[in-house]
This record gives sequence, C-alpha cells and structure tokens, in this order.
Amino acid sequence: MSVSALSPLRFAGSISGFLQVASVLGLLLLLLKAVQFYLHRQWLLKAFQQFPSPPFHWFFGHKQFQSDQELQQIMKCVENFPSGFPRWFWGSKAYFTVYDPDYMKVILGRSGYGLLLLNGQPWFQHRRMLTPAFHYDILKPYVKTMADSVRLMLDRWEQLAAQDSAIEIFQHISLMTLDTVMKCAFSQKGSVQVDRNYKTYIQAIGDLNNLFYSRVRNIFHQNDTVYSLSSNGRLANRACQLAHDHTDGVIKMRKAQLQDEGEVEKVKKKRRLDFLDILLFARMENGDSLSDKDLRAEVDTFMFEGHDTTASGVSWIFYALATHPEHQQRCREEVQSLLGDGSSITWDHLDQMPYTTMCIKEALRLYPPVPGIVRELSTPITFPDGRSLPKGVSVTLSIYALHHNPKVWPNPEVCTGFFQTQPLVPALLRRSKELHWETICHE
Repeated sequence: MSVSALSPLRFAGSISGFLQVASVLGLLLLLLKAVQFYLHRQWLLKAFQQFPSPPFHWFFGHKQFQSDQELQQIMKCVENFPSGFPRWFWGSKAYFTVYDPDYMKVILGRSGYGLLLLNGQPWFQHRRMLTPAFHYDILKPYVKTMADSVRLMLDRWEQLAAQDSAIEIFQHISLMTLDTVMKCAFSQKGSVQVDRNYKTYIQAIGDLNNLFYSRVRNIFHQNDTVYSLSSNGRLANRACQLAHDHTDGVIKMRKAQLQDEGEVEKVKKKRRLDFLDILLFARMENGDSLSDKDLRAEVDTFMFEGHDTTASGVSWIFYALATHPEHQQRCREEVQSLLGDGSSITWDHLDQMPYTTMCIKEALRLYPPVPGIVRELSTPITFPDGRSLPKGVSVTLSIYALHHNPKVWPNPEVCTGFFQTQPLVPALLRRSKELHWETICHE
C-alpha cells in the first residue's frame, strides 16, 4: 500500500483519537463540576441547618421568589421566620436573607465589601480620604446649585404639562440628579439636562440595573464566559463600556482643566475640595495612593449611586405623596409658608420643614431605593440568639423587609398611622440610625 493511501487513514485515526481524548476530558470536567456542585451544596446545607426556610426544589431553589410577587413572598417569610432565612436561587447558590435589626447590626459591624466594594484597610484609607468631600461646609453652598437643577426640571415639566400628555418622571428626575452630582461633586460646567449625550449614560445605567437582576436569577448566566456569549451578556458589556467611557471622559476633562494654573490656584483657595478634586490631588501628591482602576471605581460608584438611587428615592416620594393627597397638601402648605411663591430654598430652610421631612422619611421607609444589600462574610459571625454562620456565606440585608417588619414598625403598611402617632417618630428614627446602613454598588 502506498504512502499516499495511508495518509487519509492516519489522519482519520488522529481525528478519532483526538475526539476520544476530548470526550474523556469533557466527562472528567463534567464529573469535577458535579462533585464541586454537590460539595458546595452540602456545605451550604450544613451552614444553614440552624435556620428554617420555605420548601425549595433541590436544583431550582425557591421558585416562588422568581416572579413579580417576590416582595410579597419575602414578607410572608418575615411572618414565619422572624430574623432571617436561607433563600436558595438554585442547587448550590443561596443567600441568607436578614431583616432583623439586631442581626443586621452584627453583620454591618464586621468587615465586608464596602465603599462600596473594597475590603479591610483599603476601605478605611479611601473613607478617610473622601470624608472631607461630604462635610456640611461643602454641602451648604450647593443648595442653590441643587435648586437650580430642580428648577430647570420643573420648567421642562411645565412645557410638557401644557401639551396635556402624561409625563414619565423617572428619566427627568434621573437627569436632574445626575446634573446635580456632576456640578457638585465633579466640577461640571453646563447642564446635563440640556445635553442629549447624557441620555445614553442614563439608559446604560438602567440597562445594567435590569440585567443584573435577571442574571442573578438565571443559573446558566453565572459563568462569565457563557454570559458574555448570550444576548444579555453582550448588552451588559455594551452598557458597561458606555458607563465607563462616560466616567473616563469626566476624569479626563477635569484633569485637563487642572493643567491650567489659574484653575489649580482657584481650587487650592477652596476651604474644602470637591469629591473628584480630592481623588485627583491625592494622586498628584502621592502617585501610589490611588491606581487608575481605583480612581475610576470611586468615580463610577459615586456617579452611579449618587444619581440613580437618589432619582429612585425622589420618584417614590412623589408617588407616596400622590397616593396620599392629604399629606401632599400639608407639605405644600408648609413649603409655601417658608418660600412664598418665588423664593429659592436655602440651607436654613431645611430645619423648618418638619412635616415634609417626616413625609420624605416615611416614603423612603415604604419604598427604599436600595431594597437590599449583599455581602459575603469575611469572618464567622454569631447572632444574639446564639445561632451562627461561617465565613464565606453570602448575606442579603433586606432593607425592604426590615422597613415592613412589624417587629420594628407598628402597622408597617399603613403610612397614615406613622403620621398620626407622632410620639413614635423619634424612637423609630433612633432605631433606624443605630443600623449604620450603607449601600453597595455592584460593578
């Protein structure tokens, strides 16, 4: 037999051998993943053995939470499991959901991933660096800036209202809060609300919010490679790139402005620096203090959290007032008694609106803009009742469930009860302040 005749046979044999090896490796990998799945599931079952939960499927987890009735189902758990319960998303993925204030204090009192994703010493270093940016002396002069941004939004609403059509307020409020943050924290010139380019950023943030929640619920989207190949993964990557490009542009623009000696002198004369200037000057004085990655992460976090959660909170406040017109009228009368028909609000006015302040806080209790906080325990913890959780367990602090927990709030679903029971207000507010809540933004 000639060599030319043997070549196809050898090639076919090599292909067959390769496929056999690939099949064996694939089976071994599948077996390894199955073992990992089983061992991690057994570890979770042991970690949660002290905490009962509603019935769940061994693979699909608590299917009753995977619908538009999620919050209602969680509130049923608040009644049946007073402190917290394990919530299973699928076979080897579960979070311990907490809504008891004493449990929350234990968790928030330990090291975790905060400010908003850092851990340990870097968190404290960044916190020390950034604290001056939120001093009252910084905030007071910005009340006028905030009022100007709101006035611009209201002028736009008057134009739309004249057209006798419904107004979807959330995007308008998002542009207003982003406008405020950009001016107050990032030395932005001009107005975000009249620049159409910023609508792309707002849309990207909205897409990332929606995609995050859908990914958490999809077992097949947990692997980064698999997710990146999906349509949702590609959309998330595009949205992330748009958000990062916006952040990079803000940083680049401010760096360029600080190349002007006149601008630097103006900044140095300030008693306290803006948020972004603190970050940039810290890098100038000590190049190792913040890497480019850390700088962008801090700007991303405060730009995103600073405008998006505020916009959500303001929108829900409007909703709460609209559904309780009697309280809306009292707030209107209180504000008008201070400002008349044309005066702009000042810092001193803020302490002279007790009823409006109370309504705002109650709306944020009923509709918290951040309904939950996720942490991974970096150390084992023991709760006041003696039950404990090991290191490595993921925990969800359910702000929504806490705010509707009858153990903490009498008649939690009835907003009028809160207003009519004035003596309860100071005690409840003190209780909420003890928790030291913080927000975690997922990159």
